[in-house]
Amino acid sequence: MIGLKAVYIANILVAGWISITSLFFPKKAALSVFSNAYSYSEIIRLVGALWGAIFVLSILGVFYPKRMALVLVFQLLYKSSWLAFVALPAIVQKRPYPEGMTLFFLIWCVVLPFIIPWKEILG
Repeated sequence: MIGLKAVYIANILVAGWISITSLFFPKKAALSVFSNAYSYSEIIRLVGALWGAIFVLSILGVFYPKRMALVLVFQLLYKSSWLAFVALPAIVQKRPYPEGMTLFFLIWCVVLPFIIPWKEILG
């Protein structure tokens, strides 16, 4: 349970910062969050909205860790998909990609399968 709550707290810190930066300061987010790998686009605000939802659900996860575990499954799915279909091809083709985000996603994809309470979710 401690590991589960720690993941939610990490989500609150990271997703909250990314959400606020992407929604309200998208040009700064292009530089900092996305390591200037992508040029500014309003799509950054869409990403901010997604991370804002993860931020809010993670706050609830601190109080209801098992009930909110599906948000972690969602994160595992989209982060691993992004790594496979965006980051990996960029690395192979030597194109720019956000290295910090890639490392964070990779760590999360390794940690989450061990933290997610699969028995609760799959019931």
